[in-house]
Amino acid sequence: MKKSSLLLLAVVTQACMGGTKLDTRTFEIQHLDADAAGALVEPYIYFDRPEAAGAWSFSGNLMTVRETADNLEKIARVLQEFDKPRPSVRLHFMVIEADGATTSDPAIADVERQLRQLFRFEGYTLVGQAVIGGTENSFVVQEFGPAQAPFEISVGIKNVRGTADSGTVRLEVSFSAFRGGSLQTTVNARAGQTVVLGNAQLRRGGGTLILAVKPELVAM
Repeated sequence: MKKSSLLLLAVVTQACMGGTKLDTRTFEIQHLDADAAGALVEPYIYFDRPEAAGAWSFSGNLMTVRETADNLEKIARVLQEFDKPRPSVRLHFMVIEADGATTSDPAIADVERQLRQLFRFEGYTLVGQAVIGGTENSFVVQEFGPAQAPFEISVGIKNVRGTADSGTVRLEVSFSAFRGGSLQTTVNARAGQTVVLGNAQLRRGGGTLILAVKPELVAM
């Protein structure tokens, strides 16, 4: 009886140890870096499984994962969903000076009506513009405008959603002028539409600068 009990215990122990079967699968990662891919798949990898720990490694653009077949299928679906080209964004910035001009500047005709609804200046003149490109989760700094009094824009491109003119992009923008004005703002902007981001009061020589942007989502 004792011998049978020991034999049964050995069989049960062996069955428990062999109950988790691990497979190995290699995925080709095309757009994510190793850290980003690892963060996506680690919730499906049981590193602390006593009898059969999961694991992953990276070599070049190949990610090798050791896990159960079910978890490998989950990982495959996650990578298929997120390993895609990051959306590309083109941002058209305009720096507009509010002054005493009474004539309209044709270069800002599409935004002047919006300016007159927001502010009470007599006139508006385009004094600088820049086109800045980047991808989702990128950060770009660019200097532009007249050499003697340049402008600088720092922009973080966040959360690109949708495509073409139906898309939106979240922007974190910092703007500064050589003459002393600056502004910082965060905005959700629709592609193809011009958004007035705010105004900066100049310390050197007075006056007011207004910053506007029109995002464009670029097809990959």
